Amino acid sequence: MARGLFVVRAEVADAADRAAFDRWYTTDHLPFALSEFGALRAWRFWSRSDPAIHYAFYEFADVEKAQALIGSQTLKRLIEDFDRAWGKRVARSREILEFAEEVRAG
Repeated sequence: MARGLFVVRAEVADAADRAAFDRWYTTDHLPFALSEFGALRAWRFWSRSDPAIHYAFYEFADVEKAQALIGSQTLKRLIEDFDRAWGKRVARSREILEFAEEVRAG
């Protein structure tokens, strides 16, 4: 079974919100999401192409576990948590990715 990623793309449009968003994501949301999702690991990124765009990646042992999040009560709890903190100020989209290939140098 192929590994899977659950990806959340967030647009933090107001530059004044970004530092608080970073703190909250680091101390509250990322640890909560990682624990609730049962993911293997998680990463966060800020886009260098568009500084308003933030990505969170959650890795799963198989893509079916990532896919199972869509519409789940677990995801609904995380969305509610996010909305309590950020309301409509941060637009988001979600996507499931399936690993197709991994190549390492050397």
